[in-house]
Amino acid sequence: MTFAFRPLDPLKDAELLHGWVTHPKAAFWMMQDATLVDVERAYMEIAADEHHHALLGLQGGEPAFLMEYYDPAHRELVGLYEPLPGDVGMHFLTPATDTPVHGFTRAVITAVLARLFEDPATERVVVEPDVANRAVHALNEAVGFVPEREIRKPEKQALLSFCTREQFLTATGVAV
Repeated sequence: MTFAFRPLDPLKDAELLHGWVTHPKAAFWMMQDATLVDVERAYMEIAADEHHHALLGLQGGEPAFLMEYYDPAHRELVGLYEPLPGDVGMHFLTPATDTPVHGFTRAVITAVLARLFEDPATERVVVEPDVANRAVHALNEAVGFVPEREIRKPEKQALLSFCTREQFLTATGVAV
């Protein structure tokens, strides 16, 4: 599977995102009760934030998933671990579908990490999924993430995990 990326447009993409983030299968995104205006506002804040970015992943030119990346020294994980130079935090969301494609989500997380590691300044990708999100833990492990420890965030108990460029290459065979 081949994907492209484009910056998310908080106003033009809000309706699409609203459907994705409020779907019951997106419970770990924690926006179940968000209104369209809430989604617009959340992504306008990200668009205005120099330390947090949102991209849409495209397949065949059509939006297929959401990718966010952030500087953990300034967002999400401040005070919860000691960030190293080159650390980049990441979130991704694949929308619910009635016609799942085997291997799609793994292809998405692989593409997301490849995109992040294309930047030579990225040394390590950091994730902090909910400890209960077993499906994403398995995906993270498949692309090279190694759990370090559980941390308490204001909104959840999270599993802090890291993936270096070398771990990603070893796990996936994808060189960037």
